Amino acid sequence: MKKIATFLMACGLMHAHYSNAQDIVVQVHKPQAVIQPNMWGVFFEDINLAADGGLYAELVKNRSFEFNAPMMGWKELKKEGSSAASLVVNRSAVDDNNPRFIRVKINDEKDAYGLQNEGFRGMGIHQGEQYNFSVWANASAGKNMRLRLELINEQGKEIGNASLSLDGNKWKKYAVSFPSNATAEKAKLNVWIEGTGTLDLDMISLFPQHTWKERPGGLRADLVQLLADLKPGFIRFPGGCIVEGKELVNRYQWKKTVGNVEDRKLIINRWNNEFAHRSTPDYFQSFGLGFFEYFQLAEDIGARPLPILNCGMACQFNSAEVVAVEEIDPYIQDALDLIEFANGGTESKWGKLRADMGHPAPFNLQMMGVGNEQWGSQYVERYKLFAKAIKQKYPSIQLVNSVGPFPDGDLFNFLNDTLRSLHADILDEHYYRSPEWFLQQAKRYDSYDRNGPSIFAGEYAAHTKLTDEAIKKNNWQSALAEAAFMTGLERNADVVKMASYAPLFAHAEGWQWAPDLIWFNNLKSYGTPDYYVQKLYTNNVGTRVVPALMNNAVIGGADSLYASASINENSHELIIKIANVSAVKKTKNIVADGLKKLPKEISVTMLASDNVAGVNSFDQPENIKPAQVTVVPSKNLIPLKMKPYSFYVLRMKM
Repeated sequence: MKKIATFLMACGLMHAHYSNAQDIVVQVHKPQAVIQPNMWGVFFEDINLAADGGLYAELVKNRSFEFNAPMMGWKELKKEGSSAASLVVNRSAVDDNNPRFIRVKINDEKDAYGLQNEGFRGMGIHQGEQYNFSVWANASAGKNMRLRLELINEQGKEIGNASLSLDGNKWKKYAVSFPSNATAEKAKLNVWIEGTGTLDLDMISLFPQHTWKERPGGLRADLVQLLADLKPGFIRFPGGCIVEGKELVNRYQWKKTVGNVEDRKLIINRWNNEFAHRSTPDYFQSFGLGFFEYFQLAEDIGARPLPILNCGMACQFNSAEVVAVEEIDPYIQDALDLIEFANGGTESKWGKLRADMGHPAPFNLQMMGVGNEQWGSQYVERYKLFAKAIKQKYPSIQLVNSVGPFPDGDLFNFLNDTLRSLHADILDEHYYRSPEWFLQQAKRYDSYDRNGPSIFAGEYAAHTKLTDEAIKKNNWQSALAEAAFMTGLERNADVVKMASYAPLFAHAEGWQWAPDLIWFNNLKSYGTPDYYVQKLYTNNVGTRVVPALMNNAVIGGADSLYASASINENSHELIIKIANVSAVKKTKNIVADGLKKLPKEISVTMLASDNVAGVNSFDQPENIKPAQVTVVPSKNLIPLKMKPYSFYVLRMKM
C-alpha cells in the first residue's frame, strides 16, 4: 500500500470537494482489487471449422485419405475408357497413425488420370500469392512418373500450375512452389499423374506461402492477426467439448498431436454430426494444429497458455462414458507429461521433444484445466486424483475446474459447494444466456466470497433472437449486454481472475454453433460487434480497480448505466468504462475524485449503434466499430453525452 500511496501522490491526487448525486464519481484515490494482467483472454475450440478449414492454413481436405470415407473431398479425373485406376491401401500394421495412402496405376502414357480436391468449401486462392505444394510419394514401380498440378477457379479456368518429377524406390517427400494469377473463393486443386506404372501418394498438401510469421505449414495470417490485435492475456485450448469426445475413444489426446505432422493420428471431430440441422460429415481433426502449435501461438500473441485435458470422462450430454477410477493413471500421466513438455528441460523425455520440434526454451505453463463441462460426484472423484498427483509434483501449477455447463441450478450448486470445500484453485463458470440475463447478472460477483477460489468466466456469450435464425450472427444488442456485464467482472477483479468469450471462430459455410466472435470465409474475415467489445477491454487493462459510483452505489443498472473504473500504475492512467443500454441519450458528469488536474481534452473511444439488431458482415465488416470522440472537461467535471445503446472507454493521463 505504501507503493500505491506514493504513486497517487506523484500523480497529484486529492479529494474532489463536490459532486451531484447523479454524477458518476470515480474515486481515484481509493485503489482496490488488483487486476490480473492476463484477465481478458480468448477461448479456442475446433468447432465451426475453426482449425482444419480455418486457422490451420492447409487447403487440401482429407490430405492423407484417413476420413471414414477415404475418398471424401476427392474426385477421380479420367477419360472415358481409360484403364487407369486408383486404390486406397491400408497399412495399419506398419503405420497405425497414418495407415492409408492412395495407389494409382497407369498402363498407358496416353491415359490422362488425375485426382481433384475440393478443399474446405472450396479453396481460397489470392492473386499473386505463392502456394507451396508437397506430397509423400513412392514411385518405385513407375516409369517417368510426374505430377502436373492445376489450380482451377469456379468456372474451371486454370489460375496456377506447376509440375513435379518423381523418382526413387522408397517413400520420399516432394515439394514445389508456384504462384496464382487470379483470386478465387472456391478454387479446386487438380493433381494429374503422368507416366506409366504404379505410384503411391500420401499427405497431398497445399499451403499459402504467406502464413502467420511465414511459417511453412503454418496458420492463416489474417485470423491470427485478429487474435493478436486483441492482445489477449491468455488462450484456452483445445476446447471445449472436443476435449471430452462423444466417447472416450475420440477424446482429445495431446500426445497424438505433437511430433511430425505426417505421424499425427486423425480422428473424427465431435461436431461432425452433433446437430442434425448443421450436420458436417466432412469434419475431422488432422491435428496439423496440435499442442505445440497452440503453445507457439500463445507465445506469439503474448498470451499465457491454458490447456484443458480430459479427466477420464466423455461428454455427459452424449455417452457420459467414464474411465474406471482404477484405470485413470494414464490420464493423470498425460497431464504430468504435458507439464514436462511445456516446462521441462531438454534432457527430459517430453522437454526434448519440444526442443526437437524447434522450441528449446520452456513455454512457461502456469495453469491447466481438469475436464471441460463435467458435473456430478464422478467428476469430483476424478478431480481429487488429478489434483493430488499434479500438486505433489508441480505445486505451483494452478488448476482450473468445472462447475458444470450452467451458471445456476443443482448441478452448479453441488460442484460450487464441493470444490470450495476442497479449496480448489479456479472455478470455471459458463453462461450462454439472453442479453437480459447478462444485464441482470452484472452484480453477480459483488457478493462472492473474497477468500474462496478464483473465478474463470471461461465461456460466455449473449444469445439474442433478433438476428435471422438461419444465420444467427452477432448483433449489437448481444455485444452491448456483454459490455455491460463485463463491467461487473472488472469491478470484481479480486474474485474474477480471467474471462473469455466463446466460441471464437466460425466459417460462414461450415458453422455448427452461433453466435461467434470472428467470422470468416475462404478469403475474408471480420470481427463482430462482440469482438470490438472484447478488444476495448483487452486493450484497456488497468492494474487496480477503483470505485465508480452513482448516488454512492456501484453502477450496475441504475438509470440503464453500467460502469467500472481502474488505474494503470505503469502508464499513470485512469480508465473508465461505461455502457448505456437504454434507447435514450444520457448526459452525465464524471467526477474524478482525487485528481488535482484533468487534461484539457480527453480522447474517448465509443462503440455505438442506434440499431440493436445491427451486425457486421463480409459486405460491411466495420458497420459497427469503435470511433474516437473528444471530451473537454469543465473545471473538475468530465461531461459525457452518451448515445442510445452505446459503450464508452475513457482513458486519461493522471
